[in-house]
Amino acid sequence: MRAFLPLLLFASLPLLAGTGTITGRVTDASGGVLPGVTVEVQSRVITTRSDGWYRIDRLEPGQYDVSFKLLNFATSWKKASVIADQQTQVDARLVLSSSAEIVVTGKRTFSNLAELNQPINGLLGIADAATVGVITAQQIEHRPVERAGEILETVPGVIVSQHSGEGKANQYYLRGFDLDHGTDMAITVAGVPVNMPTHAHGQGYSDTNFLIPELISGVQFRKGPYYADEGDFTTAGAVNINYTNTLDHPLASATGGDLGFARALYAESRGSLLYAVEMFHNDGPWRRPDDYRRGNAIIRYSEGNERSGFSITAMLYSGRWNSTDQIPDRAVRAGLISRFDAIDPTDGGKSHRYSASIDWQSTGENTLTKADAYVVGYGLNLFSNFTYYLADPVNGDQFEQVDRRVVSGLRGSRQWLVNWGRFSGENVAGIDVRNDNIATVGLFHTRARQRLETIRDNSVVQTSASAYVQNSMQWTSWLRTVVGVRDDHYRFHVQGDVSHQPSIVSPKASIVAGPWSNSEFYANLGYGFHSNDARGATPLVRAKGGELGFRSRTIPRLMTTISLWGLNLDSELVFAGDAGTTEASNPSRRRGVEWSTLYNVTDRIVVDGDYVFARSRFTNGDHIPGSPERVIAGGVTFAPAGPVYVTLRYRYFGPRPLTEDNSARSRTSDTISARLGYEFVRGYRIEADVFNVLDRKVSDIDYFYTSRLPGEPAEGVNDVHSHPIEPRSFRVGIAKSF
Repeated sequence: MRAFLPLLLFASLPLLAGTGTITGRVTDASGGVLPGVTVEVQSRVITTRSDGWYRIDRLEPGQYDVSFKLLNFATSWKKASVIADQQTQVDARLVLSSSAEIVVTGKRTFSNLAELNQPINGLLGIADAATVGVITAQQIEHRPVERAGEILETVPGVIVSQHSGEGKANQYYLRGFDLDHGTDMAITVAGVPVNMPTHAHGQGYSDTNFLIPELISGVQFRKGPYYADEGDFTTAGAVNINYTNTLDHPLASATGGDLGFARALYAESRGSLLYAVEMFHNDGPWRRPDDYRRGNAIIRYSEGNERSGFSITAMLYSGRWNSTDQIPDRAVRAGLISRFDAIDPTDGGKSHRYSASIDWQSTGENTLTKADAYVVGYGLNLFSNFTYYLADPVNGDQFEQVDRRVVSGLRGSRQWLVNWGRFSGENVAGIDVRNDNIATVGLFHTRARQRLETIRDNSVVQTSASAYVQNSMQWTSWLRTVVGVRDDHYRFHVQGDVSHQPSIVSPKASIVAGPWSNSEFYANLGYGFHSNDARGATPLVRAKGGELGFRSRTIPRLMTTISLWGLNLDSELVFAGDAGTTEASNPSRRRGVEWSTLYNVTDRIVVDGDYVFARSRFTNGDHIPGSPERVIAGGVTFAPAGPVYVTLRYRYFGPRPLTEDNSARSRTSDTISARLGYEFVRGYRIEADVFNVLDRKVSDIDYFYTSRLPGEPAEGVNDVHSHPIEPRSFRVGIAKSF
């Protein structure tokens, strides 16, 4: 045996000599090192050290694919050429995945995933669909925003309007939906859901007046029912608005303008503590001023980084206002009132929203665990009169809607990396529990805000418990699949009335192919749903959606996405809060195309544009009232070498059917807004905003229904009722970073 040892050693020399090494360092988008990254080369797997470095020795000369995987970050693929007896350095920079919540930690800033050149261009390899995206804090900072809810218009295809006083939740439109106040678009702010089920004014009511734009670290959005971790209200889309954990410098700002506008903000970070206070007032152009007064405050304590840490957040909002609701066109044409007048000058409301939440996550070796908990105290008193004297010719038709509730919830998930033979992937499993304890959801007949009779007054307890699992597999460097399923269980209990315990299972699937030549293709299918008011007969409505998409950055500096989508609803059944009844309709079908582009002309000139077309019909062929058909939006930001920057924005909201037979249609609404800014030395900045630059006399919203003015027939008059866009207005603000 000893005689063979020299021969065996000699035979093994070729396996040890003439080999090479791959080494390198892995960082995040801000340059911080990433320990624990799984690095794989031809079935050889190691993890990066605490300083982000890795090393793989004894590789035969040749070409290799090197993959870098870390939970919460998008997988990166690199090509490496190994040369005998030499060391090849392959560095990687990982960016957060499109599903990771984006916050600013320490002194790091959130970079737009769509603007990164390394490791993957424009969300290629990161997104699961063409209609997944991220909006940066910088894009929001340079954007003229007339009302807080318009932050949502940064999402391509979303339109935000108002038909009442500014303190009321906005009206939202997306993917051929008149979403009312949020029925099929889920909105989350700082980890806390905004949509309110079984709400006094309408299902999914989403009031975003508590938003503070200066604290937003990024906006993430998804469209369609293709994601296992998204549940109720996400049929058309889901928008997640994240708040920063820290500010580089304290910020103080004051803004004033015509139409009674005034706003003051102070925000500061001290170590791990962030706090901000906002005071706001606006009258608007209305003959009876809105006199909208709101106060916002937030305090947040956070520790950790993108991988592990926690935050505790408290938010407080209170507002009160007068309302000039939509008015009949016939009254304006006859000269009875002006475009900015009201039929019932006593409409208005008040609302409050107080919340506390905690977010926690921990990254282990190949695992990521998250847990979030929240509690929200909410109230609304809303006085409206849309039909004037149709139901009660003596006292008028004003009504009060009252909502008082405490919302509590818990979410938890665990992600882990898996290997199926030579294929790698990621699993995630999670739960989502929410309880709405609604002490009062009421509807009252009023006159000048004084109650005359009770139409409906209920207390409701609505509880949901959901579980989901999802698997994402990387079969090759160009083929990825995502499959998942979600199981939602509900318990609706209306005191003295009805009780339901429905459930619904929603499978999802996506295929991602590419990138080739900096382009990627997507196919998405999924079942979803939205809940209806607990007081209705059908609490859950099934949705089915599909999408084919394309994303490309083949042309340098140009990012473009195109998608063809379809969405079916088993019923357009909604609870009409204005009438206090459930109104059923036929099943519906929607089809559409979306195109979105972002072009960095130079480092200082950015142009973006969105075009959306949708065809919305009931299955019997009738039109769906209020459904948008065309939306066009775009803008340019010009920031030359120096302290000046200019932004121009254009928005086109096309005509819409107002009746099922399409005999009445809304007007087109198109506006231009602008922002001019100048940054002084020592942290001063001055900005001037102009809204409705061309002073277009167009509608913010149109409806068609029956109403009655004094002296008109008892059966009322069918007419278009409109709420105008505000005339040209100016605001000037000055801000100081200390």
